[in-house]
Amino acid sequence: MKETKTRVLFMGTPDFAEASLRALFETGKYEISAVTQPDRPRGRGYGIAESDVKKYAMSVGLPVYQPEKLRDGAFAATLSEIDPEIIVVAAYGKILPDYILEYPPHGCVNVHGSLLPEYRGAAPIQRAVIDGKKTTGITLMKMDAGLDTGDILFTREVPILESDDTGSLFDKMAEAGAELVTLCLPLILKGEVNPVKQDGSLATYAPKIDRSECLIDFTKTADEVRNLIRGLSPAPLAFFRREDGTQIKINEASLSDCVRDLPPGTLLPAGDGLDVVCGDGRAVRVLSVTPAGKRRMTAAEYLRGHRIPERGETVLING
Repeated sequence: MKETKTRVLFMGTPDFAEASLRALFETGKYEISAVTQPDRPRGRGYGIAESDVKKYAMSVGLPVYQPEKLRDGAFAATLSEIDPEIIVVAAYGKILPDYILEYPPHGCVNVHGSLLPEYRGAAPIQRAVIDGKKTTGITLMKMDAGLDTGDILFTREVPILESDDTGSLFDKMAEAGAELVTLCLPLILKGEVNPVKQDGSLATYAPKIDRSECLIDFTKTADEVRNLIRGLSPAPLAFFRREDGTQIKINEASLSDCVRDLPPGTLLPAGDGLDVVCGDGRAVRVLSVTPAGKRRMTAAEYLRGHRIPERGETVLING
């Protein structure tokens, strides 16, 4: 007798979500439909970009739905047609209205990129790196109407190494999320879980990164500056402006051994790199940059085409 597969509606958009979708599909245990954000113009040429979830779903023949809106109720008929027994959500990018949250008998499960109640919100992975955390993790949460306030079902810790930036941590978190959801979904479907309510008094928030946060404040400590650079790499990238107003984005930096009695924001040539003095007298060593309108290059390449006095120059701390 042919085994009946559990109907799963997967809702997600970027590569973080695609990893969980791929893992669920490869188990062969589920009948999966995918919902993702509508295709949008992106990049300098404003070409239409498909989400990572859509591209993977189409590559393996899964049905894909891209509703423009959810709150107007227009998706209700499609939801009834799919008739999911459980909904799995990972970085979908929209708040789910009540008619979706209440539809599946086994509820809606969110794959969230932090150890809740820490870092509720849109940018938990970036914020953990910016804040200099040593550990973060994945939470499987039963969704409710609040912002990442639902009961915790399962968690898994993920270490943050000194060598990590947001890009490398995203990769580790995506893998951890995919492993956790495939291991735990059968237990959720069987009802073999003990949900734990979040302690709201311990909640912190991780709002979407605003461009104003990308301008580096070199009056902060060298550790804080480097963590900001790590947290905003590979995108949108932290930046500073030279004395002439030229914007320089930093792709990669390390802590320098340089300790100078110089004002914060002093930019100095340092061998094959650039040192920028910070508020605690220490410096960050800039290793690669993307000047405005240019390609990414090493700091050494930048120095060959852009003179910086040996005595240094002061960057525009306040933009």
